[in-house]
Formats: sequence, C-alpha cells, structure tokens
Amino acid sequence: MGRGSPIHQIVEQYQKGVSQRKIAKSLKLSSSTVHNITQRFSKSGTISYGSRPEKHKGQGRKTILDARDLRALRWHCITYRNATVMEITTWAQEYFLKTLLVNTIHRAIRRCRLKLYRSKKKPYLNMIQKRRCFLWAKAHLKWTVAKWKTVLCSDESKFEVLFGKLGHHVIRTKEDHDNPSCFQRSVQKPASLMVWGCMSALAISVPGSFFYAAMML
Repeated sequence: MGRGSPIHQIVEQYQKGVSQRKIAKSLKLSSSTVHNITQRFSKSGTISYGSRPEKHKGQGRKTILDARDLRALRWHCITYRNATVMEITTWAQEYFLKTLLVNTIHRAIRRCRLKLYRSKKKPYLNMIQKRRCFLWAKAHLKWTVAKWKTVLCSDESKFEVLFGKLGHHVIRTKEDHDNPSCFQRSVQKPASLMVWGCMSALAISVPGSFFYAAMML
C-alpha cells in the first residue's frame, strides 16, 4: 500500500487519536470500513489483511483433478484415441464420481501433454495383405541396386470429373441457406478419369528390358 492510500491514512489518524467517526467523515468513507480497518490494525499491528496472508506457491483453489486423476485420464485417452471429448467427459464423470464439464476435461487433456488432432488417413491392410507384402519383400531381399534400377513401378488413381465441385464448407450468412451459390453439388454417379503413372530410377525415359515388380494387395 502507498502512503497516500486510504488505509494508510486511516491508520495514521487512528494512531493520532482521531475518532473513527471523524476519520470516516474526513476521508469520505463509511464508518464500518474505518472500524474494520482500525480493528484489524489493533489486533495484528500492521495494515495488511490479517485474513489474507501473502500468497505462496501452491495456495489458491485446487484443481478438481489431481495428479492421480490426470494419470488415469491420460491412460484412458491413449487407450481410446478415437473417443470424442464428450465421450471422455462422460467416462470421467462416472469414473471419478465428480461433476466435470467438457471444457474442464479439454484443459485436463492439455495438462496431460495431449492434444486433439485430425486423424491421418492411411490405407487399411488386413492380415492377408500384410503377409503378401512380407513375402514380396522377402523374395526381393537379395536384389542388387543394378537390378532395382531396371524395375518400373506403376500406380493408378481415380479422379472424379465434376465441373465446379465445391467443398464441404461454405461461408454464408444465416439467411443464405437457400442461395444456389452455397449449395454443394453432387451427382449419383459422377464421371471419373483413371490416371496411370509409372516411376523408375531413370525417370520417364527407361530403355532396355524391365522386370515388372508389382505388389498385389
């Protein structure tokens, strides 16, 4: 507190013997405020708040989830990686027997050094396909670099041909829900184009004979 603060002025006048009523009138404060401050000063001998000690590390409102709860939450999130925050919140309420909000669980997940990301797409391979890949790699394990340079690797991709294809999201106002420019165009059987490409150690121009190494997945 600075020396010009009301509390300091109240204490100075109180030490000089000025009555509480005169102090309140001169400083334009309520009598109850002056009374509480003088009583606190007479008991503690200081002008600081006796009921509010200086804050130290670890004081304040404790978090609703302690370290043990966070470990259980982290284990659940890693075990069920595809669960939504709402599903995790429902589980946490039943497991911890506490009233938890979605925002609370979202912050707790970040405290566990986890974060929500968009899943990376990757083709699914069953056990038969994985075994074929393993056998193919095992059969070509002893190939030399010179022999691999004679291999032509090819792949094909299918592209939908639709003029003016729009995405899943659109920027509009609430009243533009029937605006044709805000529609997502879709057809039952869109036209498609199959594109075939190949790659080798010698780029496009590959003279000579080749071994066609194809993995049938």
